[in-house]
Amino acid sequence: MDTLSFSKEKLPRHIAVIMDGNGRWAKKRLLNRINGHRQGIDVARDTVTACREIGIEYLTLYTFSRENWKRPAVEVQMLMKFLEIHLKGEEKSLVENNIRFKAIGNIAELPEGVQAVIADLERKTSVNTGMTLQLALSYSGREEITQAAREIARKVRDGQLTPDEITEEVFQRHLYTGNAPDPDLLIRTSGEERISNFLLWQIAYTEIHVTDVLWPDFTRQHLEDAIRDYQGRERRFGLVKEQVGVAG
Repeated sequence: MDTLSFSKEKLPRHIAVIMDGNGRWAKKRLLNRINGHRQGIDVARDTVTACREIGIEYLTLYTFSRENWKRPAVEVQMLMKFLEIHLKGEEKSLVENNIRFKAIGNIAELPEGVQAVIADLERKTSVNTGMTLQLALSYSGREEITQAAREIARKVRDGQLTPDEITEEVFQRHLYTGNAPDPDLLIRTSGEERISNFLLWQIAYTEIHVTDVLWPDFTRQHLEDAIRDYQGRERRFGLVKEQVGVAG
């Protein structure tokens, strides 16, 4: 890809993606939903590669929500098996491409085999200094906020914090995303216009790009289009246009 087609100064530092449409993609082709998930995994791999080459620092993929546990048991079991196999297969690529891997969400709910692979990948890529790849697994934005509140409450109870010391910055450090910057750009595929309980705290000022393309059909060109859309917007963060111009 010709990265000169992008303004390097206006690249989103952090892109988050709601990868939606695997089931519909399969249904349109009279295939089993599992085929859609398998194709979606290949697209996720291509998206990681594209973001690394473009120069994106953080990429967060909404891979499996807590609500997804309610899906048919056979589908969930296959998804977990795909996830374990896929993560094992990506170790070499992540290490060679200097990508740090992190899983966010209620990881304890995942099968033990998946947990073990995640822990191994996080350990082996912890020193990598290139792009950070975050997979949201068994993830719920509301639960993330709730668990952060519980952790902070325990620290107040134990005398490690006072109520007056609880700032937005302190609260954010207790989220799954830790010290990662908030997403600049959120991409949602399949045309749905909702957040789906994803990064509720972090996307307060995130630019949102919705495409009708189903996730298994999402290409590098669609990623480029989303970035160009982002770069064409004026991010004010509560300021008026004249203030943004002065700040720039």
